Amino acid sequence: MRFKFTIFVILLLWSAQLQGRQSTETDLRFTILHTNDEHSHLIPIPAVNDHPEYRNLADGGIARLAGAIDMIRTEKKQTGEPVLLFSAGDILGGPAFGWLPLQEGLAPELNLFQKMGYDAITIGNHEFDYGSDVYARYLSDAGYPAAAEKTVILGTNVRPPQDHPLSERGIKNHFIKELDNGLRIGIFGLIGNDAISKTAEPGPVQFDDPFESAKKAVEELQKQNVDLIISINHSGVSEDRQLAELLPEIDIIVGGHTHTALHSPIYVEDTIIVQAGNYMQYLGRLELSYNRELDKLSVLNEENGNDFLIPIDSTINEDEDVSAEVERYTEILNDWLRDFTDGAVSSIRETIAYSDFPVYRNEIQRESAIGNFVTDAMKFSAERVLDQPIDIAVQANGAIRSDIKPGTEVWNQGEITFYDMMMAFGLGSGDDGSPGYPLVSFYLTEEEVRNALEVSILLSELMGDNYFLQFSGLNMIYNPERAVLFTIPFAGTPIPSSRAVLGAELVDGEETRTLRKDSDQLIHVVTDYYIAGFLPMVGERLPGLAITLRDENGRAISLDEAIITDGDHQLKVWTGVLDYVQSLEKNEDGIPVIPARYETPEGRLTITYTLPLWVWPVAALLLIGLVIFLILRRRK
Repeated sequence: MRFKFTIFVILLLWSAQLQGRQSTETDLRFTILHTNDEHSHLIPIPAVNDHPEYRNLADGGIARLAGAIDMIRTEKKQTGEPVLLFSAGDILGGPAFGWLPLQEGLAPELNLFQKMGYDAITIGNHEFDYGSDVYARYLSDAGYPAAAEKTVILGTNVRPPQDHPLSERGIKNHFIKELDNGLRIGIFGLIGNDAISKTAEPGPVQFDDPFESAKKAVEELQKQNVDLIISINHSGVSEDRQLAELLPEIDIIVGGHTHTALHSPIYVEDTIIVQAGNYMQYLGRLELSYNRELDKLSVLNEENGNDFLIPIDSTINEDEDVSAEVERYTEILNDWLRDFTDGAVSSIRETIAYSDFPVYRNEIQRESAIGNFVTDAMKFSAERVLDQPIDIAVQANGAIRSDIKPGTEVWNQGEITFYDMMMAFGLGSGDDGSPGYPLVSFYLTEEEVRNALEVSILLSELMGDNYFLQFSGLNMIYNPERAVLFTIPFAGTPIPSSRAVLGAELVDGEETRTLRKDSDQLIHVVTDYYIAGFLPMVGERLPGLAITLRDENGRAISLDEAIITDGDHQLKVWTGVLDYVQSLEKNEDGIPVIPARYETPEGRLTITYTLPLWVWPVAALLLIGLVIFLILRRRK
C-alpha cells in the first residue's frame, strides 16, 4: 500500500511538472521597442546643453538611443526573448539634420535606423516635406527596395501612381514577422486622417481611407494564420482609439504623430496602445507574453519592474559606431551651412544669439512671444531684400516647431545655438532645392485681409492650433466663440459666421490705422510659401471669404511669382530669422541679444468675449413676438 502511494505521489509531481513546462512553452515572451516622430534629431537637444565635459542636460540623440536598444537586446538575449523594433513615422522634417536628404546620396536617418536594426517604419506626413520625388530618391539612397529585406517601410494606405518612382521602392502594405520562439506576427502601418491633412507636398501620391485600409489588412493577415496583429500608426492617440474600437482584432497599436509620451499604455478592451513622445527623447519598451492555447496577450512591464518609456539622457552610453556616423553627418552639414551662409555660420553648434529668457510658444490658439519674434524677423528681412515697406507678416503656429531655449548653466548661461534656434523655423524647402519654406510677397485688399483673419480663427477653432496665425504689423481683437454661427443638426457641418473679428488695425511704429471690411485698398503681406498656398483655396470652400494674391498694381499673380529671392537664393524663413538676429544689438562679446519684448506676448491679439451671435436673432424673435402680443392685446 505504501509503495502504491509513493508511485502515486511521484506520478502526481511529474504531471504537475509537465503541466508547468507546457504552460511555460505556451507562454511566448517577446519585447517591442518603439520610437516615433524622430524628426531627424540625430544629436541631443537642446544642443546648447550637450557638452562632454560639463553636466549634460540634453535629451535624446540617436547614438544614445542605439546604446539603449543594444542594452535591452543584450538583456533579452540572456533569456531567449525576441525583440522587435519599430518607428511610427515622421523620421524626417524639422531641424538642420533634416536638410541633408535634399543632397543626393544622403539618407542619414534611414541608414542609421537600418544599422540599429529597425524591423519596420511607417510613413509619416513629414516624409513628404520635400515632395514625393525627393522621398523616392531618399529611399533609393538608403538602398530600397533591396533594403526592405531588413527594414520594412510600411504604407498600408499610401498609394503612389504606378509610374511614380515611389512605387518602385518596396513600400509594403503589410508583412509577417516570424519570431525565433515560433510566434507569427502580422504587421501593417497607417498614416491617419489628421496626418494626411498636414502632408505638405505629397504630389501625385494618394492616401486611402486609413480605417478601410486597416480592415483589409487585418482580413489579409488573418487568412495567413498569424498569432497577433500589430498596427504601427502615424495617426495620433484619438484615431488610434477609434481604430481599436472599430477593429478589436488588432492586438497592439504602436502610435505616433501627436508626440504623446504615454508612460502607461491605453487599453481599448484588449487592444494595447503605446506612443513614445518625440525627438528620440524616449525609447518605448513594451514587454509581452502570449499564451497561444488561451489566445491571451499579457503585458509584463509592471511584473518585471520596467517602465514603458526609457528616458534617453546622458546616463545612457552611446553606441560608438552610430556616434561616429553622426559626427560624419555633422561635418557634412557644417560644410553645407558655411557655404549657404557665406561663412556667417560655420557650425550647427555655434552660439548665434544671447537671451536672459526663453522665447515661448505660450498658450495654444493665442498670441505667442515666439510668433511675434518670427513674424518681426520675416517682416524685417523681406523689407531689406525688397527695399519696400511691408504692412503685415504672417506665420502659422503649425510652422513654429519649438520654443527657443537658452542655456541655463554657468558655462552656457543665456547662449542660443544655431541648431536650437532653427529647430523652430527650419521646415520645408523651395523649388531651388535648398531647405526652408521660401518667403512670399503679395498684396491683398483690406477686405481680403479681414477675410484671412476670419479664416484663421475659424480653422483654428475647427481644426486646432496649427492653423492659428501670428502677426507682425497688425493688432486684432476677436471672439473665437463667434467663429461658427451654428452647426447643421445631424450633418455636423459648421456654418461660419464671418463675425469673429471685432476689430483689426495696421500698426507702423506708433501709428495705427483701422482695417475696413469694405475697402479695396491694397495691403502688402509677407508669409511663407506653404501658408500662402492655402489662401486661394479658401474661396473654393467659402466663396464669401475669397482671397486673391496680387502684385502692387492689383494684378492677380501666381504663388510662384510671389517668391522673394535674395541674390542666387530664395529668401527662406530660417534665413530671414538669421538675418534679423544678426541685426540686433550685440553684447560685449559681439553676440546679438534677443530684446526683452519677446519674453512675453505684447497684446497684438486680444480676445474679448461678447454676447453669442445666436442671442441677437433670438432677441429679435422675442421682440417681434412681444410686439405682436401687444398689438393683439390692444385690439381686444
